[in-house]
Amino acid sequence: MAEVQSPPAQTAPAPTNPETALEPAATTSTSTDLAPMTTEQTIITTNAEGKKVKKIIRRKRRPARPQVDPATFKTDAPPPTGTIFNIWYNKWSGGDREDKYLSKTAAQGRCNIAKDSGYTKADKTPGAYFCLFFARGICPKGVDCEYLHRLPSVTDIFPSNIDCFGRDKHSDYRDDMGGVGSFQRQNRTLYIGRIHVTDDIEEIVARHMQEWGQVERTRVLTARGVAFVTYMNEANSQFAKEAMAHQSLDHGEILNVRWATVDPNPAAAKREAHRIEEQAAEAIRKALPAAYVAEIEGRDPEQKKRRKVEGSFGLQGYEAPDDVWYAKEKGDWEQAKQLESGGMEDRKMIEAAGDEDEGYGALVPQHNAQAGGNGILSGSTLAALKGYTATSSNKRPAPSGPLLAGYGSDDDSD
Repeated sequence: MAEVQSPPAQTAPAPTNPETALEPAATTSTSTDLAPMTTEQTIITTNAEGKKVKKIIRRKRRPARPQVDPATFKTDAPPPTGTIFNIWYNKWSGGDREDKYLSKTAAQGRCNIAKDSGYTKADKTPGAYFCLFFARGICPKGVDCEYLHRLPSVTDIFPSNIDCFGRDKHSDYRDDMGGVGSFQRQNRTLYIGRIHVTDDIEEIVARHMQEWGQVERTRVLTARGVAFVTYMNEANSQFAKEAMAHQSLDHGEILNVRWATVDPNPAAAKREAHRIEEQAAEAIRKALPAAYVAEIEGRDPEQKKRRKVEGSFGLQGYEAPDDVWYAKEKGDWEQAKQLESGGMEDRKMIEAAGDEDEGYGALVPQHNAQAGGNGILSGSTLAALKGYTATSSNKRPAPSGPLLAGYGSDDDSD
């Protein structure tokens, strides 16, 4: 079976081809000069002779395109259907009651991951959030956007009180189970209502919802036109909720997408606990070097032989302990990462200057120790004695005037 390893993306110069650039070359070079242009993927396979072959596949990343025309982009406030506008629920209250489901309007756009995703300015910003307008399919900035234009992955981890778009969560869900959600629990299940009932409703729901991430399980209530979709990652469920809000599947309906309530089934709680453990393990695998993970999991039987040969460090009969070997592997891994980022030369210059200062500082106490080691007492003992004599000489009491005034003796010559 092939083992796929995805190292960090490398950087390359910005594109200058006028046919592929979204804007003039001068503007593109200033906004995307730090964005990664290529992605590298290493695939280890076994050939017919039983030998492992490493293949490196490089793919050129494309810039994110604007989803709508910036000249026509505008954010309209909801139509006034009441007397008071509630900023918490983003709707009007008071006035005549109306059917909140029949009054919903279709979304202005829809995100197409295959065509709209690409690199932006946020790809070089650690901890950047995802673009909310990109998820809704109406982002006018494209490559100049300061948020991510792609799908969330397992390595995209955010605080529990913030969603993947950078919005603050609340302590409890809204009455209609809409909005950002709550930070009290991790919710990965979406409720999708108002689905047009057909014979192939399960296939339609699965086809539309799998576009936003890996789906763990899907449950469809055919008679009611309702579906419950659970994603493997919470960030993907947050992205899918915004991407499918007020959208349609295949029959022009307007979907009602909101968060699902807690599943009372005990088996669901066990599945959730098991899934959290697997997700944490997967995140650790992606953060550590591939060779280190393969050794821990026992997927590389030749690693022990290679360590036995390389662990001698050129000394016959010497076998380095585990801590020395792991320190060497960690140093090699960090050095490889620095070479990829292009800042290795500057760091070497800084470390060389620091080593010279440390070497000079280390020679002085060493010289003093050698000078004092020829006598009976060591250098540290002599230094302690000098400090003791200095302290005792300073603490000698001085005579005071009033004590000498009343002094007397047997001799009356005074």
